[in-house]
Amino acid sequence: MPMPSVRRFYDDLAADYHRIFPDWDTSVARQAGTFDALIGAELGTGPRRVLDCACGIGTQAIGLAGRGHHVTGTDLSPHAAARARSEAAARGVPLAAAAADMCRLPFAPRTFDAVLCADNSLPHLLTAAEIGTAFTGMRRVLRDGGLLILTVRDYDELRRVRPASTPPQLSTTPEGGTTITFQLWQWHDDGERYDLRHFQLIPDGAESDGWQVRERTTTYWALTADRLTDFATTAGFTDITWRTPEATGFYQPILTARR
Repeated sequence: MPMPSVRRFYDDLAADYHRIFPDWDTSVARQAGTFDALIGAELGTGPRRVLDCACGIGTQAIGLAGRGHHVTGTDLSPHAAARARSEAAARGVPLAAAAADMCRLPFAPRTFDAVLCADNSLPHLLTAAEIGTAFTGMRRVLRDGGLLILTVRDYDELRRVRPASTPPQLSTTPEGGTTITFQLWQWHDDGERYDLRHFQLIPDGAESDGWQVRERTTTYWALTADRLTDFATTAGFTDITWRTPEATGFYQPILTARR
């Protein structure tokens, strides 16, 4: 993932990432339940060796480690990976997390039982060559029969309606006050990629009625399910399956595939 803007985006967001969620710890626990059940259904009872190759501040990795899996987290952002380690330690959860590019995973072949790439991370890659490299690398570090879990936005629908923004989300954090988060989307002429402006309005201290406005920008490729299936197939994955939010309870469609 060579784009420096992506690293800047997540380096800057790392300290505030939890503010995206109404309650981050609740989301950690809920998502761990979803992915733990999926890993168990596909691979049998654990614990399993899991790589979260876009771990961010640990939203999925911490919960899975807390359920007994041997989790390694990597993220393009050193700041996010450092916070993941800190948050895991504060909860007494073992988690190794470090900065690494998902296109250049620094692990030996066949190291992991499962590779997780969640929260619409893969579509930061903007060319077919980068997407292909990422899929090939994820397959390389999986053991034979290992499981890939990938989640992305429902881009089949989003490319049809081409939204210009997302609704505001409210969260109340332990440090106090309500944070408002929303996004503005500027679609490119190709109809596939869009620039995202991510806004957070954060209370400006306990004694003030004002707001701090924090803006970060990045770019995504709105990859359809068929296109991602093609990339996974070309990389050598089999048993490719799409699971809907209605079936899993997770907020994004989930692709699973086997090495």
